[in-house]
Amino acid sequence: MKKLLSVVALSALLASSHAMAGKNYEPVESDVVPVDVSSPFYVGIGGNWTGVSRKCDCDGTRIKDSTYGEIVRAGYDFNPFFGIEARALQANMGITFAETTHYGIYLKPQYHVSSLMNVYGLAGYGHTEVKCVASQTAKGSQNFTKNGFSFGAGIEYDLSGDQGLQGGEEEGWGLFVDWQNLAYKETPQETSVNVISAGITYDF
Repeated sequence: MKKLLSVVALSALLASSHAMAGKNYEPVESDVVPVDVSSPFYVGIGGNWTGVSRKCDCDGTRIKDSTYGEIVRAGYDFNPFFGIEARALQANMGITFAETTHYGIYLKPQYHVSSLMNVYGLAGYGHTEVKCVASQTAKGSQNFTKNGFSFGAGIEYDLSGDQGLQGGEEEGWGLFVDWQNLAYKETPQETSVNVISAGITYDF
């Protein structure tokens, strides 16, 4: 009988302990951490102005041509300060004597001067072709091809409003404008090629 009473008393004590513990229990709420689903990849498209100049065979003076065309670019931001970009362009509208084709791959150092704007440089390897068309000003000119170093610089502006997010973190639309030097007084005929491009980008 004493054993039975002891078991009943112990059971009551345990039940009371659980009941008291239940009264003091408060559920713990944990903050939900948002997952960054942005991608370091981006693409861009736009138009370009291309200036070509070269020495004329006739009297040694420089002849110049300004043409217009399109540009496409795609890149990857390793971090907010460094990326890599491939680009291709063609300028074949409004031709006086030459149309230009270029494609290359560039290292892209960059620096955010504000939460929505960054400046960048371009340095890399490209293939450039300047094809002469029949015209009086281009008489005696030769087609030009260069495989080698080219460089440039530009500005990008983020339209998404993601303030505080930088290269590789941004997501959405943006604008860009930049300049490239594809050739400087290269043979034959000391050919120089400069490009100014502008357009839109999309960060995934």
